Amino acid sequence: MMAFGLIALIAGAASALMFASIVSGALISLVLFYLAPLPLMVVSIGWGPLCASLGGIAAAIGLGALFGLPYCLAFAVTVALPAWWLGHLVLLGRHVGAPPDATDPPAEPEIEWYPVGRILLWIAGFATLTAIAALLTLGTDADSITGTLRRGLMRILHATDPQAAGEADQFVDALVRIAPAAAAIVSMMTLTLNLWLSAKVTATSGRLRRPWPNLMTSELPTMTLAVLCIALAFCFTGGLLAIIAQVVTAALMMAYALTGFAVLHTLTLALKSRAFWLGSTYAVVVVFGWPVIAMVILGLADAVFGMRERFLRNRQPPPLPTP
Repeated sequence: MMAFGLIALIAGAASALMFASIVSGALISLVLFYLAPLPLMVVSIGWGPLCASLGGIAAAIGLGALFGLPYCLAFAVTVALPAWWLGHLVLLGRHVGAPPDATDPPAEPEIEWYPVGRILLWIAGFATLTAIAALLTLGTDADSITGTLRRGLMRILHATDPQAAGEADQFVDALVRIAPAAAAIVSMMTLTLNLWLSAKVTATSGRLRRPWPNLMTSELPTMTLAVLCIALAFCFTGGLLAIIAQVVTAALMMAYALTGFAVLHTLTLALKSRAFWLGSTYAVVVVFGWPVIAMVILGLADAVFGMRERFLRNRQPPPLPTP
């Protein structure tokens, strides 16, 4: 029990230090800030959600004592809560199959683990919550949020290039419009990266208590597409509701982009130069960014038309003739 508590405190302290490093203003602190959930996610998957919850509570209290209540709440909502709950979902499973016959020897029960696609949907939910919480710190209505964003961007632009500040109104206005969606996208990608890294760390150390999932089969629940359509419709309303809808739409779009990569991995199974095409695709997306739209379209097309299912069905060998 002592070792369990010590591991929780060490993970909480590491996450708190990485989260608080943003106050230094150094460039490396931005990387540490985005990786703040990683230590708590590692202990959540490797030692259980209770360990992560203890470490997260201790870290939140420590940050609150040092920097005040806003830091405590921000850490709890954006770091501790996702690390605890996502780690819980990774380890969530249930026994499936018919009960064994009394005459049969006891067999190891088959476990159905929580689907990766549903975990991806939870990540989108946490990304939405994080982005909305960050925007609400700027104001409680659309005008105050956009006004605060615009003033902040203008100050940054004036500090970097005072002569260009007066000619950049359109550029700043464009940044203000895409800022809510960009916040959701960044949060979505960083949470996904943290969960993948934490699972890899625990798998490498031998503490991952579930088999590594086949990520090529990841798919979002069916109702996700309906929610995306509703959120997309609300983007054309106005006010705070439109901003929230933009955040939800961006997070779900990125979820479909990730399933689009899973579709790409499946559709390229028959290619001899598969590694080259996959590597080139990832490189283009990372370097330019905007080609991720193609992955979103691929993920949406698979959700509507079942492209992976059709492809795998066509690749299966024909059944043997019956005598």
